[in-house]
Amino acid sequence: MKAKSKVFVLLTVAAVAIVVAFLLPPIPQDPQYHEFADGRSLFGIPNFWNVATNLLFVLVGVIGLKACIPRVPQGGLQALRDNYLVFFVGVILIGFGSGYYHAAPSTFTLLWDRLPMTLSFIALFTIVIGENVSMTYGRRLLLPLLIIAAGSVLYWYITELRGEGDLRPYGLIQFLPMVLIPLILLWFASRFSHVGYLWAILISYGFAKLAEHFDAAILGLSGLLSGHSVKHLLAGLATFWLFMALKTRRKIS
Repeated sequence: MKAKSKVFVLLTVAAVAIVVAFLLPPIPQDPQYHEFADGRSLFGIPNFWNVATNLLFVLVGVIGLKACIPRVPQGGLQALRDNYLVFFVGVILIGFGSGYYHAAPSTFTLLWDRLPMTLSFIALFTIVIGENVSMTYGRRLLLPLLIIAAGSVLYWYITELRGEGDLRPYGLIQFLPMVLIPLILLWFASRFSHVGYLWAILISYGFAKLAEHFDAAILGLSGLLSGHSVKHLLAGLATFWLFMALKTRRKIS
């Protein structure tokens, strides 16, 4: 397919996903969502391991920011500097927001867990667009998509307070990029070597969601960490792959 045809298919997939999502009835938050397998306290911190494992996000975010200031490393594009910065700022805020949530799980604290996640999701999506499809659109889409992403979380929170919670917009923000990014990587030539780093991000995040699903089972097997804590470590590893990409990739003519 020609490039325009590929872009048309991507837009069609996105449009169909949005239409299908809003044809579904509203999806409320599961009342049992805040009940995690590991509720152990340590050093006076409740749910200690679910809180402590978020430190990896803060570490990766800090070294990522440091790498992009004042200039983006050779494995990135200076034109996308804001995108990389937003990604790593979001990663730092994920660490604090998720730690805050797990110290006292509630709908309000979950708001501050989910907001920074949307920042990093969107930043990564626009980075992939900028590196593989169009630098111009990678830059231009960042701000409007960030506003939409933040709005999806606020919409969920407001509807939740009204007793009619609706996760559909937030679900689209979290999962639609995970569908579109592989298509972009398969269909468009990268400007860089070592494309495997971007695939590693997707694979690590996929395993993170899998670990989250088997929260109690993993705690039973390991006796130390629950599936949710393992999820934090795998998701933190996913963010680390972008840092590695920026440090080690080379531009391809």
